Amino acid sequence: MIEDAPTRELRAVGVQPAPVRDSAPVRVPAPAPSAPPGRDRYFDALRAVALVRVVAYHCFGWAWAGLVFPSMGAMFALAGSLMARSLQRPALSVIRSRMRRLLVPFWAWGAVVVAAMLIHGWMPGWRIVYWVVPIGDPPGNAWGEQAWEILWYLRCYLWFVLLSPLLLRVFRWAPVPVLLLSLVPIALFDTGDATDFCIFVFCWLLGFAHRDGLLERWKGSIVVVLSGAALVFGLWYALSHQGEYGTYDLDDVPLAQAFWSAGFVTLLFYAKARWRIDFAWLARWRRLDRVVTVFNARAVTIYLWHEIALILAVPLVDTFWNVPAFERWLPLESQWFLFGIGWVLIAVAVPMWGWVEDVAAKRSPRLLP
Repeated sequence: MIEDAPTRELRAVGVQPAPVRDSAPVRVPAPAPSAPPGRDRYFDALRAVALVRVVAYHCFGWAWAGLVFPSMGAMFALAGSLMARSLQRPALSVIRSRMRRLLVPFWAWGAVVVAAMLIHGWMPGWRIVYWVVPIGDPPGNAWGEQAWEILWYLRCYLWFVLLSPLLLRVFRWAPVPVLLLSLVPIALFDTGDATDFCIFVFCWLLGFAHRDGLLERWKGSIVVVLSGAALVFGLWYALSHQGEYGTYDLDDVPLAQAFWSAGFVTLLFYAKARWRIDFAWLARWRRLDRVVTVFNARAVTIYLWHEIALILAVPLVDTFWNVPAFERWLPLESQWFLFGIGWVLIAVAVPMWGWVEDVAAKRSPRLLP
């Protein structure tokens, strides 16, 4: 073997050089790409189902729809969970952000509705300020009532946002007692004038419990018993007081709505916490996953514009009767057909008005998320 000069010099002074070994270059594994923090698809799916149920209820008027899925309770619980997470930041900045993301789409929608009511003879009074900040029910005339009657949800949501810093502090002081006691006001003041805040405050606080990781520490047997008791009471009250309220529709029976929503939503959230349900399988169904994504990114737009879509669907279907082929081949008398046309118009409203949600969130506006 031919030795280089340094090696010969080492041997000359009696030092044995270290043997040279042939070795492959060491490969350092590249770090795995970190996945971007994903959304919880279980909760995203619940929100999408809630929105579909709301549109179906307003189209068909099914009294039993709230018993199958209490959409408003689920949406308030989801919002409460997100609010608790956001309040890790300074409360004032969180409230400003939430109000901006709610009010800017509301203003865009309200400008259309108010202009239409003014054209149809509405003369507003001082309460028109509620069309700017809906801490009370915005006024309107009978012509636009079907469009603006859904605003109770925005008013209730806004009050929850404003009071959340205080509610979260009280809740964390004594979580379980506060959660149970939140049902007392609606039980004591069960009248037609009962506020929506009292009806859904349990669901909002349940969102806090989920965010703080309390649900997974509760005993399953106790949760099932208490939730079952709330469901049984809510169902019994709704069915046994039909004569008083004229229906068993939960939207018209405040006490039944409060207890049924509390029991139903508790089971949904407890199942999520206990069994770590994530609905990751949605990724395998790309079209369905895409629909869920759009529903969540445009939830305010869909909620605000769906009633107007259903209103416009009626005269649109009426014009189809003037086309002989449509009259012969399309099920124009079917309410399901009207429901489908309503969703077509909602699909038009999403790219037309949904970008306002991006502006409100200080994102680059896009036709579709």
